[in-house]
Formats: sequence, C-alpha cells, structure tokens
Amino acid sequence: MRKAWLISRQEYLNRVRQRSFLLGTLSMLVLIVGIMVVSALIALGGRDRRPIGYVDLAGVLHGQSAAAGDGPAVRAFADEAAARAALESGTIQAFYLLPQDYLSRHEVTLFYAKDKPGNQARSTFDDFVRNVLAEGQPADVRQRLTEGSRLILRSLDGQRQIDPSNILDALLPFFAGFLFVLATMASSGYLLQALTSEKENRTSEVMMTTVTPMQLVGGKAVGLMAVSLTQLAIWLAVAVVSILVAGQYIAELRALHVSPGLVLIIVAYFLPSYALIAGMMTAIGAIMPDQQQGQQMAGILNLLFFIPYLLAAIFLSNPNSPVAVVLTLFPTTAFTAITVRWGMTTIPMWQLVAGWVILVAAAAFSVISAAQIFRIGMLAYGQRLGLASIRAAFGGKSG
Repeated sequence: MRKAWLISRQEYLNRVRQRSFLLGTLSMLVLIVGIMVVSALIALGGRDRRPIGYVDLAGVLHGQSAAAGDGPAVRAFADEAAARAALESGTIQAFYLLPQDYLSRHEVTLFYAKDKPGNQARSTFDDFVRNVLAEGQPADVRQRLTEGSRLILRSLDGQRQIDPSNILDALLPFFAGFLFVLATMASSGYLLQALTSEKENRTSEVMMTTVTPMQLVGGKAVGLMAVSLTQLAIWLAVAVVSILVAGQYIAELRALHVSPGLVLIIVAYFLPSYALIAGMMTAIGAIMPDQQQGQQMAGILNLLFFIPYLLAAIFLSNPNSPVAVVLTLFPTTAFTAITVRWGMTTIPMWQLVAGWVILVAAAAFSVISAAQIFRIGMLAYGQRLGLASIRAAFGGKSG
C-alpha cells in the first residue's frame, strides 16, 4: 500500500508541475470566464431601458404608470396616435393596445418599431397588468394573483423534481457530465502516455523489481485521478464565482440551483468510470508496441464515452427510449447517459442502481485485467501482444 501511495504521489507531482497541465487548466478557466463575460455583456446589451407604453381602450388600467425597477418603466397614452408618435420618435421601445373587449377576449396587440421587446420588458408589462387588476382584493389573494403559479414536475416516488421554467436546471447536468468526462479523458491520455513511455524506455522493468503490476497501475491511476480532481476543483471554483458575479446581471443564473441527487450521482459514477478507462488505457499501453499506435486506439475508445452526446437528438425526443436505457446500463456510456437524461426525465431507480453495479463490475474487471496484461506486455518491447499472450495473462496456455 505504501509503495502504491508513493507512486501516486510522484505521478501527481510530476503532472501538476508540467506546462501542459497549467496550459490545459488555464485555457479552460479562460473559456469559463469568457463565456460568463460574453453572456453578461449580451444580457446587458440586449436590455432596452426605454419605457413600455400602453393604450387602454378597455379602461381597466385606469391610466396608471409604473416606475422603472428591474425592468423598464410603464407609461400610459391617451390614444393610439400618441403612442405611435412616441414609438416613432424612439421615446418608447414598444406599446400595447388593449381593445375594448379585453376582459372577455383577453387579447392585446404589441406594436414595436424595429426590434421586438425582450422577455424582461414583456414580463414587466404582464406583472404591471396583474398588479392593477388585483387592486382591491385581499392581500393574500392579490399576492397569489400577481405571483401566479410555479409548475414543478415531480416523480411519483418524490425522489426527483424538475422546474421547467428554468432551462439552466435542465442543461446543468448535461454540461456537468461533459466537463467531468473531458477531465477524465485528458487524464486517461496522461496515463497512456506514462505507461507507454516507461515501456519504451524500459523503466517499467526496473520498477517491477520492487512493485507489483497492480501497485504500479493502481498507483498511477490514483495519482492521475487526483490530477483530474484538482483540475475539476479549480474549474468548478472559478465557475461558481463567475456564476455568482454574472448572476447580478442575468436573472436566470440567480435562480440556478444544483440538485443534491445530481451531485451524488456524479460522484458515485465518476470514480468507477475513471477506473474503467484507466484500465482500458493501461491495457492499450501494454498491447501496443509504441505510444503513437496506442494513442490511435485510445482515440477510438474515447468515442465510446461520448456516444450519448452524439445521440443527443434521440435523448431529446425520447429520454426513456430503449436506446437511452441501454446506454444507461452499458459501462462506458452509463455516466454520460445519466447526466444527459437527468435534466429531461426521471430515471427509474432500478436503472441507476443496475447501471452503477454493472459499471463497478466492469471497472474492477478492467483494472485487474489491465494489471495482468501489463505484467505480460512490459517485457514485450517493440512488439504487439497477440491473443495468445493475452490469454496467458489470465493463466491460459499460449500456443
């Protein structure tokens, strides 16, 4: 155990001190901050602070006005001609026309010059109308009328709920899974590079005189997992700070919340997913004669983890389709399939449990097999391991 710990520590320190680690981490930080800055600028630049006007032919708003708050001010006009003149001069950004039969038909017409008012402006006027129409009602009734109802989708067992009014809550699991898989793929590439390099320069033969294959493979995998978690911790910290800052300008970000269930699922699936790909990359490093060929094969295997993103259209149209269920249960796609489905539907508990159990079993088999294959392949310098040699790694007879 101590030897595996020393290998993990050395692998971690070697990687975090490399320029490639710093560049990779900083480039993602720049991307995260850049996205938040651009989003805030777009949100601020897209806000038209000019007032919203209205012409009340139904006489239900009583000529009232509203001062500017989070949204634009609301101004009343005596007739349509006056409102049109204000719109043409640019004094207002748009105006609503409430017809005489508004209370029976509940229809209004919105007039604008060039650009349609944004959601905030339209929401401001809707809130204004509700407040005026609710005047004279008891305080509790008025509050309920003005606030309206908030629709929450909740599963029958009460374990999941989705707020359809906040699209960010649905997209967050998708991006969280993508971020975790991105870090995992990067660190798995480090693992392949480390093992193939040591195999090419024959360092592994020297190390095997003092450590077992499992200690070597496990130590390197744990060390690189720590590298991956370090990157993720930095990225998430910057993302949280960026969201808090951008939330001062983007209302949707202030309503963003992270489900504890999602955090638990990500943690539970991340560790075995990492072990699975670590074992796969170790096996590739042992089988392939050099690093170049190993990287080519690793690129193909990496696609197995991204299949749910490539089939996003299927998940969007039917997140409970047989294809989605199969990908949830398949080891290499279980993690990404669940994060893609999480914001769209309620995943049955049996699928979560079965997918995790299958993933853990596959990860254990991957690591144990990789250590055995590495033991056989470490001395086969410059040669590709054949099927007979791989069988020999598990006690079979090579022909």
